[in-house]
Amino acid sequence: MVKIKTKFMCQDCGYESAKWMGKCPGCGEWNTLTEEMEQSKSSRKLTFTTSANEGASKPLRLKEVETIQEPRIKTDITEFNRVLGGGIVRGSLVLIGGDPGIGKSTLLLQISAYLASNDQEVLYISGEESVKQTKLRADRLTVSSDALYVLAETDLEYITKSIEQINPSFVIIDSIQTVYHPQIQSAPGSVSQVRECTSELMRIAKTKNIAIFIVGHVTKEGNIAGPRILEHMVDTVLYFEGERHHSYRILRAVKNRFGSTNEMGIFEMKEEGLEEVKNPSEIFLEERSKGAAGSTVVASMEGTRPVLVEIQALVSPTSFGNPRRMATGLDVNRVSLLMAVLEKRVGLLLQNQDAYLKVAGGVKLDEPAIDLAVAVSIASSFKDQASSATDILIGEVGLTGEVRRVSRIEQRVQEAAKLGFKRAIIPTRNIGNWTVPKGIELVGVDHVKQALQITLGKW
Repeated sequence: MVKIKTKFMCQDCGYESAKWMGKCPGCGEWNTLTEEMEQSKSSRKLTFTTSANEGASKPLRLKEVETIQEPRIKTDITEFNRVLGGGIVRGSLVLIGGDPGIGKSTLLLQISAYLASNDQEVLYISGEESVKQTKLRADRLTVSSDALYVLAETDLEYITKSIEQINPSFVIIDSIQTVYHPQIQSAPGSVSQVRECTSELMRIAKTKNIAIFIVGHVTKEGNIAGPRILEHMVDTVLYFEGERHHSYRILRAVKNRFGSTNEMGIFEMKEEGLEEVKNPSEIFLEERSKGAAGSTVVASMEGTRPVLVEIQALVSPTSFGNPRRMATGLDVNRVSLLMAVLEKRVGLLLQNQDAYLKVAGGVKLDEPAIDLAVAVSIASSFKDQASSATDILIGEVGLTGEVRRVSRIEQRVQEAAKLGFKRAIIPTRNIGNWTVPKGIELVGVDHVKQALQITLGKW
C-alpha cells in the first residue's frame, strides 16, 4: 500500500513542518500547527490558473499600456461607497472581516438588495446558513427582488458552475472558511483550502469582470483568520468593528487598491437593519457631560473625513505598588508617554496615580494629533478642574513638551465650527495660510504647559 504522507501547517502564517511543534517557528504562535494531507504535484490536477489573462504574458512598455476608467457602481449606502473609495469596482475582490454577530451578513444582504433592484444580477452564496435562514433575514430586512439569487453551498466546483450558469454581476461568499475544493484533502478553513479557494475566486473575478465579496472569520485578537496571504491576494480589506452590546458599527478600510485607506463609515444597527450615520461627530458628542473634569474634545482624521470625539480621563491615587494605566480606544503606551511628559515638563506628580482613559463612542484613535487633548484631559482630571465645553484641542506633543504641527488643520477646524465650538487650541505653526471659519477663535500654543494654562487656568 502507498504510504500516506502528512505535514503540519500553521493555520496563522502557513509555515510547513514535517513534525508537530507546539510553537510555530514562523509567527511564534502556540498550538497553531495542524496535520494535513501532503499531495504530490502529479496527483493534484487542479484547474486553477495563475494569471487572469493567460495570453497577456508578453512584456509591454508602460506607456503602451492602455487604461480605461471604468465607472464605479454606487449603492444607496453613502458610508459604504465612501469606504470603498467611491463605489464598487467591477472585477474586484473584497474581503470583509468582523466578530460573529456584528452585522456582516446583514450589510451585504442590504447591498445585494439595492444592486438587485437596479437590474444587477446578484448571487448570494451562504455556507453557514440554509436558504430558508437567509430568506428569514431577508424578510426581516424587507428584501425582495427577482434579480437576487440565493445558494447554500460549500463545494467550490459547484459554486463555479453556478456562477457560469447565472453569470451575475456581483457574487457574495459567506464565508470563505466554509468553502472547500474537493481535490484538496485538507479540511475546510485550513491554509491550503483558503489559499486555493481565494485564488480561484480571484481568477473568476478578473476574467469574468465580476465583483466578488468574501466574508472572513476573525481570531480572538481581531485579525482575519487564515494565512496572511489572504489579505495580500484581495483588492480591498474591510473590517467591521463595534461592540455587540452597542448599536453603532464602524466599517474601516485597511487596504484598498482603488481608493484611500483608513476610511471609516459609521452605521447604527436597528431592527430593520443597518442605517448609516451621516454626521458621526454629532452622534459621538450628543451624550457629552459638559463641565466635567477630565473631558476634552479632539478632531481626528479618519481617512478624508474629520470626526469629533470626546476623550475622557479619570486620574485617582493608586492603592497598588505600581500605578495602573488603562486605555480604551487609545494606545496605552502612548498614554504612559504623555503622563511622563506631564510629570517631567509640567511638574504634575503622576507617578502615584492610577490613570484610566477612554474614547467615547467606541472609536479607536491612533494618530499623533490627539496628544494634546489626551494630555489636557489627564491634567484636568488630576487637578479636578474642567476645561471649557466649547474648546477643541488639536496637536502633537513631543518628548520635550513642545506642541508640533498636524496635517489637515483647516478641515478639522471647519468641522469644529460646524458643531458650535468657539475656540480651537492648535499648534502655533498651523496658524496662517488658510481661511478661518466664522465664529471660532484660534489660539496657538508652542508648549503643553501653555495649553494647560489656557484651558485650565493657573494652579
